[in-house]
Amino acid sequence: MPKEYIMGFAKTINVHGKLMEFIVPKVMGILNVTPDSFYEGSRNVTDDEIRNRIHTIVNEGADIIDIGAYSTRPKAGHISIDEELRRLKLGLTILNKEFPNAVISVDTFRSKVAEYCVKEHGVAIVNDISGGEMDSQMFETVGKLKVPYVLTHMQGTPQSMQRAPQYDNIVKNLFLYFSRKVAHLHDLGVTDIVIDPGFGFGKTLEHNYELLNHLDDFELFNMPLLAGISRKSMVYKLLDITPEESLTGTIVLDTVALQKGANMLRVHDVREAVDSIRILQMLKTKNVIDESKVQKYNSISSQVIL
Repeated sequence: MPKEYIMGFAKTINVHGKLMEFIVPKVMGILNVTPDSFYEGSRNVTDDEIRNRIHTIVNEGADIIDIGAYSTRPKAGHISIDEELRRLKLGLTILNKEFPNAVISVDTFRSKVAEYCVKEHGVAIVNDISGGEMDSQMFETVGKLKVPYVLTHMQGTPQSMQRAPQYDNIVKNLFLYFSRKVAHLHDLGVTDIVIDPGFGFGKTLEHNYELLNHLDDFELFNMPLLAGISRKSMVYKLLDITPEESLTGTIVLDTVALQKGANMLRVHDVREAVDSIRILQMLKTKNVIDESKVQKYNSISSQVIL
């Protein structure tokens, strides 16, 4: 049975009343309306920059546009809720005008920001890097909004997360974390949950690669699994390069993540992610064809022997 199916059905989330299935992995294109994102090429501040980036994301084939206005790079500066809302209002106004039917997620850890974006701009998904740790009202708010929620693991805050993060056993620790968080969300009526192990969020280089190596273990949660590796330090620090030089490494690690069960890629470079998925799907289709030939051969062989 294909691993996209667990217990007889495909992983799905309800997006604006329609089921989004993950038989084929989805691509989430990053739209940063920030002046200080860790990857300079993703910074969009002016109307034209935002508009051009939106068209690039859509034209290259993204399934979801993830808009964020608060930089979560290590040691990022803190901004007020008013500033975050101002940036998001600008980006969402342009986005809804250019592509009113786009599926939009908002990258925020603030419940009031999430509520504003969903109610005033039709945002479909809340993507919270803190897993509700930085705003005690987030889970309850998402439950009331009835939207899918990306549940991410992060140790600490963006300002402190890379200060010598430690784990007894990172895979075990994350399993316990997600088990507790999912149970809490279910109690509040949140059923459409995407799990994000949070590569780079409070993790050393070694932690990130150990986590990637065990990514398929998270299939046990039977929920869509998101991998956000794009141009992160686990690429450029290992290779001693810059985020701007990290496209090749990103493609390699995204491909590994897909092979280990990732159902969604959050990326800066949409076309490359879409191409990677298409190639892997072709290999998967070929594998299914080969398996059917083997089954047919075994059936014929058994009849001949009999």
